[in-house]
Amino acid sequence: MMIDKVNYVSPVNNLQSTKRSSNVANSQRTSDEISVSDEAKAAAEAMYLKQVSDETPDIRQDLVEKIKLKIQDPNYFSEATIAATADQILSAYGL
Repeated sequence: MMIDKVNYVSPVNNLQSTKRSSNVANSQRTSDEISVSDEAKAAAEAMYLKQVSDETPDIRQDLVEKIKLKIQDPNYFSEATIAATADQILSAYGL
């Protein structure tokens, strides 16, 4: 006759599984929360912008080629083109 088992179920295993399920139920009731300071957000944005600037080439070769082709055209330097360029420069400086 076996005294340590009741109906072929070990009482120790039964108790351990009950504790495990109650621990799982307790962990689901709580939630984690974080807060990020404004300084950390600014630092993260600065890191992102630095990464973007590092990945961006200093010279946009496609634009340089377009401008070279326009300059080679003898009709490019007209009064209208010069005036439009001057207007763009002045508006870039807010004038």
